[in-house]
Amino acid sequence: MTSSPKIGNQQGEPETQNDIWLICPICKEPNLAGTLHCKYCWGASLYSVTPITTAQLNEFVSKRDARRRRFRLVRTLTLGIGAPVLLLVSAFLWVYSFTDLVFAPPAHLTSAPIQGDWSMFRHDLARTGAVDVTPVNPQGKLKWSFQTGSQIHSSPTVVNGVVYFGSRDGKLYALDAVTGQKKWDFQAQSWIESSPTVVNGVVYFGSNDGKLYALDAINGRKLWEFETQYAVKSSPAVAGNMVFTGADDYFVYGLDARTGEKVWQFETKSHVMSSPVVSEGILYVGSMDMFCYALNAENGRFRLKMRVLEVFGSPAVSDETVYFTSRNFLFAMDGKARNWPGEQDLRPWWLQFYAFRLAPPPPPRSGVLWALKVGALSSNTTPVVDGTTLYTTGDNKLLAVDLTTRKFKWSFAAFRTISSSPALANGVLYIGSDDSYLYAVRAADGKKLWDFRTGDKIDSSPAYANGVVYVTSWDGKIYAIE
Repeated sequence: MTSSPKIGNQQGEPETQNDIWLICPICKEPNLAGTLHCKYCWGASLYSVTPITTAQLNEFVSKRDARRRRFRLVRTLTLGIGAPVLLLVSAFLWVYSFTDLVFAPPAHLTSAPIQGDWSMFRHDLARTGAVDVTPVNPQGKLKWSFQTGSQIHSSPTVVNGVVYFGSRDGKLYALDAVTGQKKWDFQAQSWIESSPTVVNGVVYFGSNDGKLYALDAINGRKLWEFETQYAVKSSPAVAGNMVFTGADDYFVYGLDARTGEKVWQFETKSHVMSSPVVSEGILYVGSMDMFCYALNAENGRFRLKMRVLEVFGSPAVSDETVYFTSRNFLFAMDGKARNWPGEQDLRPWWLQFYAFRLAPPPPPRSGVLWALKVGALSSNTTPVVDGTTLYTTGDNKLLAVDLTTRKFKWSFAAFRTISSSPALANGVLYIGSDDSYLYAVRAADGKKLWDFRTGDKIDSSPAYANGVVYVTSWDGKIYAIE
């Protein structure tokens, strides 16, 4: 022993077989009998320690030294083997959680529609709201109108010559696109403000009764329903064999499109009224908790949340950039970005330390490319992207933004706030306004081509198909304008 008193000769034999010893209860070192306080551990009391003989001490020391050797061996193995293993596990978890090297999103999974489908809000990734574009542009003349039982906030969807939309009378309508005659309707248990999606002959839509419905597009027969705890105002998106939607219960859902069975759910911190979009296996959606999220569409695994402001509107995607409005700003987000570990929790502290010059400046917020103020009032609209130009709204204006210079190219002013999202077809933008007008505006320079007055506000988004524009209004009507 190196720290114990000498209890034997160099061969370990005791010098005095009749010595009596006291083992310190704290440090386990031997002291000669009569010692009041251990001289090895700062005076631990030995009053109550049972004395032992030299023979018993030698046995104790032998066992103690064996334990110490085992401890040193375990420590060596732990440091020599356990530490590298822990490092490898940590590295794997890092790669798994914050990179795409292990489980990359399936690049083939997208909500971009194939011919004859309308697979998400505003039809496509760019959110054009247009299908079957022809060289003939509408001229602002009423072709037909159809009256429902209440206000309409749902935007129309046009597929295979049928117009689908919901109303606050609780019905989902299917009308003949040419004549306006009703083909069928389906009665839900509350308002329908969600805009329908139609894929493979199935209509998907949400209702304020807390359900997402799937109907046969031919006859309106219910195929299945999925129930959430609160209203479903988000418009669904379909990609592959899955349908995605948000709900007022703070969740984003991924469901089996054939059965309605839940595949995954992801919890946010507030209502999800934004409509999802899926591009290259990544789902983008906004929430009222002041974040825009990016999730793996296949399994709902978290990838990114970018702090902005409340997000009512829906993201548009062009290449790997995601565009969306939040209050009075237009944001551009890197669609492939990932949060670094603990970013949302650690960044405020980092900024505090940086302010007091106790830390270097924090890295830029993950995902943020740029932001542009588009007005003074809150905006809940969805932009439309056309090459290097983006069209969005701010206050009572329709705006064209050059994505290269990030400057406004032109603006068009309505008489009141614009809560509608623009549709784009054949170089013409179609947009509604709270002043009850539907406007046709030339995309090149913002010149008004014509307007059409409905009976009340328009906060839904127009849909273009085969040279006709369809728009709904608070007056309870849907209008077909040619």
